[in-house]
Amino acid sequence: MGFRKWIGGLVLVLLIIRPGFGVSQELADLDYDKLSFRGVGIEWGKLYPTRVDQAESYGIRIDLGYLGPGLRILPGVSYWTSPLTTREIVRLEDRVATLVQSQTDGLQPVVDLGMIEWRDISFSLDGQVVWEVPLDFLTFAGLGVAAHVLNGEGASINGTFIEDLLDSVTAGFNLHAGLEYPVTNWFRIYGLGRYEVLGDLQYFNTRFGVQVMIGDNAPGEERGR
Repeated sequence: MGFRKWIGGLVLVLLIIRPGFGVSQELADLDYDKLSFRGVGIEWGKLYPTRVDQAESYGIRIDLGYLGPGLRILPGVSYWTSPLTTREIVRLEDRVATLVQSQTDGLQPVVDLGMIEWRDISFSLDGQVVWEVPLDFLTFAGLGVAAHVLNGEGASINGTFIEDLLDSVTAGFNLHAGLEYPVTNWFRIYGLGRYEVLGDLQYFNTRFGVQVMIGDNAPGEERGR
């Protein structure tokens, strides 16, 4: 039931922002039974975040087909790991030093946290408005929601309150747009840009992927249409 509520929320927003594509459709006409497993894609990307260094990302997307004309639903899983920026580590060291000083009423100590890694595994659900452009290309734009499982790790912070601060399960949302090309009716390549927001961490993510189609193509998706 929760899954259907997420889909319903995505549908409401995407129907508002959707371009002129296909036949107009009332929300009451949308049928969850139209969703079915059609294919799987493997992604590689580059991450440009605010609190950690640039990093590579890896992901898998599942193509569940269309909930309505031009409205595609794709769950996915992605992963990245990267060290905190020097600026972020210095900020944490200053906070720890200030805390120790306030508790001991002594001189502010020198704190060296060393390198701290931050990892993220996210489970997302994206809704995309898809439309045709010339030369067999498809283009898409959409938004999504995700659950991010974040884990901080470092020799100096393991088992401390700092690790607890960095370990969390956080909700996030994204905006994305991209281009897709059917090399054949059963094999596609695609690329997209994605802006993700989760708490006080934001990042822009470029992704490139290949998808193998298992189910049928929708009308207008076929190669050589």
